[in-house]
Amino acid sequence: MTTPIMQSPLAVTELVDWGVIPTMIEGQSHTSGKLLYKGPEGRSECGLWVCTPGKWHCHVTRDEFCHFLEGSCTYVHESGEVIEIEPDTAAFFPQDWKGVCTVHETIKKVYMIR
Repeated sequence: MTTPIMQSPLAVTELVDWGVIPTMIEGQSHTSGKLLYKGPEGRSECGLWVCTPGKWHCHVTRDEFCHFLEGSCTYVHESGEVIEIEPDTAAFFPQDWKGVCTVHETIKKVYMIR
């Protein structure tokens, strides 16, 4: 097996359209990305994800590590905890994290879901 790599993820422009976030509150956040790896039976995956501005309900269905490369957004957990995201922010969202995400400026992140 070879090791999947993505050189200069900020410079990647060839993205696949992944559609609109289905749980919108305001606006119409559109997503796209590039899959780097998908594990057996889809149990894990990693890649690049881009999301345009908008506000939506967020439910993390599996553990997810994110390194945000550009843009800004705010995550508000249902408990009230506020997480401000700016470029070069890393975050771990545990399975069943629920809240609201507001994307202020288009975000680009690399992620790993397990």
